[in-house]
Order: sequence, then structure tokens, then C-alpha cells
Amino acid sequence: MKLRDLLQNVEVSSSSGDAEISSVEYDSRKIQPGSLFLAMRGESTDGNRYITQAIEKGAIAVVSDNPQFRPSKELAYAIVPHGRRALAQISSNFYGHPARKLKITGVTGTNGKTTTTFLIESFLRASGHTSALLGTIEYHIGDKILPSPHTTPESLEINKFLAEAVSRGATEVVMEVSSHALEQGRVWGIAYDVAIFTNLTRDHLDYHKTMDKYFEAKAMLFRGCGAPPPRISIINVDDEFGRRLVESSSRTGSKVIRYGIRENGDARAESIEYSATGTRFRLQYGGVTIDCRSKLVGEVNVYNVMAAALAALERGCAVAQIERSVEKFQRVSGRFESVAAGQPFTVIVDYAHTDDALRNLIRIARNMLKTQVTKGRIITLFGCGGDRDRTKRPLMGRAAGEGSDFVVLTSDNPRSEEPMAIINEAKTGLEQTRTRFTVEPERAKAIRLAVREAQPGDIVLIAGKGHEKYQITREGTFPFDDVEVARAALSELGFTAQEVSNKGVPVA
Repeated sequence: MKLRDLLQNVEVSSSSGDAEISSVEYDSRKIQPGSLFLAMRGESTDGNRYITQAIEKGAIAVVSDNPQFRPSKELAYAIVPHGRRALAQISSNFYGHPARKLKITGVTGTNGKTTTTFLIESFLRASGHTSALLGTIEYHIGDKILPSPHTTPESLEINKFLAEAVSRGATEVVMEVSSHALEQGRVWGIAYDVAIFTNLTRDHLDYHKTMDKYFEAKAMLFRGCGAPPPRISIINVDDEFGRRLVESSSRTGSKVIRYGIRENGDARAESIEYSATGTRFRLQYGGVTIDCRSKLVGEVNVYNVMAAALAALERGCAVAQIERSVEKFQRVSGRFESVAAGQPFTVIVDYAHTDDALRNLIRIARNMLKTQVTKGRIITLFGCGGDRDRTKRPLMGRAAGEGSDFVVLTSDNPRSEEPMAIINEAKTGLEQTRTRFTVEPERAKAIRLAVREAQPGDIVLIAGKGHEKYQITREGTFPFDDVEVARAALSELGFTAQEVSNKGVPVA
């Protein structure tokens, strides 16, 4: 494809020359002869520093967001004011505008994105749609499963993924859309048919700095990012930021569907019944009743099922298909995942890594205790990520202490930071609760400690990493799986019975 064709609808400050382009890359290490190198400023580095290396490796054209860039006369080039927006449009042009050939549902919010997207995908598949999914745990194209390096990747990878989805017959895509992706323009130019807002709680303030800025990033999905606003906006009005979002979304021309349990919305969950093995409720919306019998537990999953069911309705799924799929759907990997080996206590692995998510997790466990014959305690293990929002650390400590009977404070991807420094910041909030706790910075030892502490009837919550299969430290990234470490700890105690897996692939 010619450079001039790739630059169609791209905002260009200046350009010169033309060339036949065989591939588009923003990583100079991936350049091959005939590549276009898009040099753009990023979070940790500036791609413009690698233009020379890219040319040496065979790049025959450069698009740069550096206004001072002065190429040699024989090099085809373009200077653009917005590197990531240019990448989004160029990659869309290169892959034949795949987003235009798909109906895309985007889910944003602090918590619940992964479960909600998996639910929607299961509803679509049960209704006969060929679908694709982009999310935190993994990517799907039909039955093909791919690893997920990022919740929402760069636009080049998104468009490549969408093009493959089209080639495999997909008509629907479900995406987790992170605030970083919206703020940075990774999803620029993608038109969403349906957009969902789950909630907003304190997270990522190391990047966004304030809750208002965090909210504004999320709100971009509902205003349109270089594309029209979504046809349908599904918004949780039990969340204060959701209520704010309704006001602005109503002015865009989108059809706004307000859902909730407590607030008067367009869609409501009624006759909710909670148990240790699932949740049942009736979803009422516009004269339609959906009887939801879910294996997912707790109030948080009422919201997830509601949002997903509403999206499925708007994408043409029948009520009966949704009801069957809700009942068959299994837990997502690392989301309230049971580790059972015949022990007389419960072990749960969950991705909760904010104070709000920790409270929700502990609340579910506390309600489970009420249904048990043998009364037990809540033992919560958690840590806080390094090189991330420091202000939430004492809040997480307080959340863990307020709801638990015993807390094990440990590490969770300390990255470049000293683990004990992170732990000490979280400990300040934990100490305010006067709950008994212990500190063990080595996560594997901490998990063994938490499991050994458990008595019959107790519930051990291993929070923070969920589906992750690694631990990131200043020494590097190492294999680490909370589920497998917990299973090994149970084995050391003599519990080795095999459980029926409740992991991740939803059954449609």
C-alpha cells in the first residue's frame, strides 16, 4: 500500500515523497525492509529516538510526531501533530478499516470489566453470533484463544486483531476499554455500537492524578473518540460517577439505559437471592423480564450480569438465550476462583486490587459464612502494586482490616520499588483497624502462612493477582500463579483431592 493511501484522513502537518509500504510498525525492533516506522512519544520513551535505527533496518518511510524532525531528501515522510491518533488511522487504513465491518461493544469502569465482557461474549455465542473478545485475561477470535499482553493494546494491534476477526467470520467484538487506552488514543477512530460503564473507584491515580481526570478519561468512550458516540450507552446509576455520565451521554444522541439495584433506573434487579453457590434475580427492563440464575456470587455480579444482559438484548439476543447462558456461565479465571483439594475450609483467588474491590470481595465471603453450618473467620491476603498509585495503599489496608478477622500483608508485583516500603504504606491503614495481622513480603511464603492459619469453616481470600501467572520485581519478571501456589500449600497439609475446575472459559 502506498504511503499516500495510508495517510488518508490523517491530520498531517507536512509531508514529502511516497513509497510502497509492506508493514506498519511503531517498535523499531520489528522493522523490516519496506516498513513504515511511526515514531511517537510514549509513556516511558520517545520513538523518535529510534528513527535512525529504523532506517538502518530498512524502513522506507517515517511518520513522526516530532515537529522538529528533518529527514533526508530521499526518505518519504510525514509529520503529524498526534502520533497515537495517526497510528490509529494509519493502521485502520492498512488493515482495510476492519472496525467498520463489525458491531463493537466496549466495557469500561474500574471493576467488573472482565466478567462483563466474558458474559456478553457467551450470550452472543449462544445466539449464534461469531464473536471476538479483547480483554485483560486473554483475547478470543471464535474458539481461538490468544494471550493478552495488555487489557487494551495499541491501535496497530487492535486493527490487526479486528482484521483477523473479520477474516474468520466474526460479526461481533466485545472489548474491555481501559482509561489509559482512551486517554492515549489507542481506540481512536473506533465506533462502538454499545458502551457500558460499570463503576468508578479509586485506581490509576499515579497516571490520571485526580478522580475527575480519571472519570473524564472513562467518559471519552461515551462521547466518541474520533468517531460518533455509541448508539447505546448502558450506565450504572448506583455509582455517583455513573449518574454524572448519564447527563453528558444524554446530550450526545445515544440511547441511554440506566441500570441499578438502588437507584430508579430504566433497568432494575428485583427479588435478589444470594447464596454461597450463586445468585438469582429478575431483571426488569422496558416490559421485558429476564430470570437470571447465575453461578456467580455476590452483589457485584448482579451488576455484571445486568450490564451484560442489557447489552445482549440491544445486540438482538433473545431473552430465552440470555437466561440459558446466564445459568451455564462459569466463573472467569482469577475472579472468585475456588481452590479446592478436599480441605475443610475455603480458599478463593481473586483479582481484587483496589480498596473497593477488596471490600466487595470480603463482603461476599462474609455473606458466605452466614450460610455455613461451621462458622469460621475471614483470612485475607493482599499486597499493593509497585510503581502505581501510592494513595490507595493505606485505603486497601484499611479495607482489608475492617472486613477480615486476620490479614496477611505481602507483595504484589513490587516492580522497581522496595517491597517493604510498599507494605509499610499499606500497613498504616491496616493498623487503624486493630485487626490482627502479620507481614510476609515473600508472596509464596505468605500464601502458605494464610493457608496454614485456616481452621475448619474459615475462608481464605488471596487477593490482587487473580489470573496473573507472573510476579514483577526489580530483579525481573518471574513465573508465579496464586492458584498453583495455594494448591501446593494445601498439598503440603495433605489435601490433594482434585476439584472440578471452575476456570475461565464461559460455557454458552
